[in-house]
Amino acid sequence: MTNAQFSKIVSEYQGLVYTVCYQLVKDHQLAEDLAQETFLAAFSHIDTCPPEKYRPWLARVAANKATDHLRSAWHRRVTAPGDEAFPEGPPPGSHAPPGPEDLVVDNAEAEAIRGMVNSLKEPYLAVSRLYFLQERSIEEISKALKRPPKTVSTQLFRAKAMLREKIRERREAT
Repeated sequence: MTNAQFSKIVSEYQGLVYTVCYQLVKDHQLAEDLAQETFLAAFSHIDTCPPEKYRPWLARVAANKATDHLRSAWHRRVTAPGDEAFPEGPPPGSHAPPGPEDLVVDNAEAEAIRGMVNSLKEPYLAVSRLYFLQERSIEEISKALKRPPKTVSTQLFRAKAMLREKIRERREAT
């Protein structure tokens, strides 16, 4: 397939791909990035898909890209979105190495967050340690703590709310 032919496919389906990504991640900039990643991935495999199947195939690739992002450790970080006290750092795939100042700030912030997680009371402490600090899945936590997955999800939801409040208080204190 030529670049011109692929450009025509991109212009025809860019709205669909962006919409699929946005519906999953709820962030315009991130949806644009994921749409671009979708087309990059599609470019190398477009010859495996028959032309009449481009629409559902591209929608599936976009959904997979967005889902993979949502499951990634990068996305599951502890900081609340929009929290300026804890900068998000470079985007995934960025090749710019962090400077020494960034490393010190990142280490201090990571230590502060670890402290906040460790200050939670049970039943949220064990769930939070396993999820945030050891990056375990809800299913793994459920088995390890012998709690139903729904209970773990609820406790994790509440722990996140408590951590957001602690982060907000820390930001206001500085």
